[in-house]
Amino acid sequence: MAERQDADQILVDKARKGDKRAFDLLVLKYQHRVATVITRYLRDQDAVADIVQEAFIKAYRALPNFRGDSAFYSWLYRIAINCANSHLDVSRRRPSQDGLDIDVLVSADELADLATPERLLVREQMEQRLQSTLNGLPEDLRVAVTLREFEGLSYEDIARIMDTPVGTVRSRIFRAREAIEVALDVPVGVTKGRARPTDSARG
Repeated sequence: MAERQDADQILVDKARKGDKRAFDLLVLKYQHRVATVITRYLRDQDAVADIVQEAFIKAYRALPNFRGDSAFYSWLYRIAINCANSHLDVSRRRPSQDGLDIDVLVSADELADLATPERLLVREQMEQRLQSTLNGLPEDLRVAVTLREFEGLSYEDIARIMDTPVGTVRSRIFRAREAIEVALDVPVGVTKGRARPTDSARG
């Protein structure tokens, strides 16, 4: 993690000095991951491509303001999410969860019973319920659980992206997982055996 941050910071420093190739390397490194995040919000792939481009343009213009207090990709994700939310506000469209894979959230043991042909329909229904549940979550819960479960970010990184305390992030993810578990009627991912956050940590 530290090595990645150091490498990114070197490229950021070069880009600040006018080295466009350095920023191009950052684009190549993160454009797919940024697109994946945006796809959790939007169905229109053309819009996704436009927002990814907008996010990198804004990031490039804002490089002088990047202090390095957080990792570059955390800062970039926050810009991308803000761009996606702005697009949704303008278009008045609800976020889409197209392409979500039930395997990401449900444990292998729980999925074993869904591997037989006669239960493929059950699996499809679970994925539909997952999409519906995620779409219905409040934005703060949806963003937190998406970044954690689908992007694999740490609680600390998510806290930086969402500009909120780590305890609040944990609480939001806990509440989102609870809603998903109720909808799917199976334990979700690493939620087995987890401790309930204290009331003071709930956001």
